[in-house]
Amino acid sequence: MTEPQIILGGDVGRHNSDFDGARTRLAKGGTYKDLSTVCIVPTRGQIPALVVEAWMGLMTPMNQKFVRLFVSGMEVGAAYSAAIEMILGHPELSRWKYVLTLEEDNVPPPDGLLRLYEAIEGSDYDAVGGLYWTKGEEGQPMIYGDPGEPLNFVPQMPKPESVQECYGLGMGFTLFRLELFRDERLGRPLFETVQRFDPVTGVQAYTQDLHFFERARKLGHRVACDTRVRVGHFDPTTGIVW
Repeated sequence: MTEPQIILGGDVGRHNSDFDGARTRLAKGGTYKDLSTVCIVPTRGQIPALVVEAWMGLMTPMNQKFVRLFVSGMEVGAAYSAAIEMILGHPELSRWKYVLTLEEDNVPPPDGLLRLYEAIEGSDYDAVGGLYWTKGEEGQPMIYGDPGEPLNFVPQMPKPESVQECYGLGMGFTLFRLELFRDERLGRPLFETVQRFDPVTGVQAYTQDLHFFERARKLGHRVACDTRVRVGHFDPTTGIVW
């Protein structure tokens, strides 16, 4: 049984009481701005339950446009390229602001997307990704290349709780400005997995992500990893989340 109370009323609420603090929080998160987002998910057709459970808990801003596009059965670079071209040619989706890439073995935290919005809004970055590691005991952080050095894709040492600029990212949980893909200088296809030999330049071997980010950086586009957003990397063969 609750204790008797004398209720006087007039309580304006915690957020109204700390009006300046509430305004600062909203400005930092940017949730009052247009955050319309198309989420692209390339898939082989079956997504592990552990991953789906995490996706179901992913928070999106209140009353903002958010839709998922699943691309099944295509090579990953071709899947991303096809989805982006579809978005750019769509009468409604082409007017949206962001693209989130999400892969079927990545386990983002519930507030991960909100933090990516916070990191990219008001910044000069064209893409910001969550921090995840390559699979295995010797896993490396997928924060590629130190901008203080010539263009390279050597994994960086993660800086705790920071938005860390780099040359390249994975695409397992990465937020892009849709405007980036309108840069015709990037060429087509936008995403391509490359394995070829040229007698002049030698062997070229790129995953679709780093092949894209190399071209983007050479054109002056900037990207970063938000190390506050810790993303698991699920290996379905072992059941381990790296």
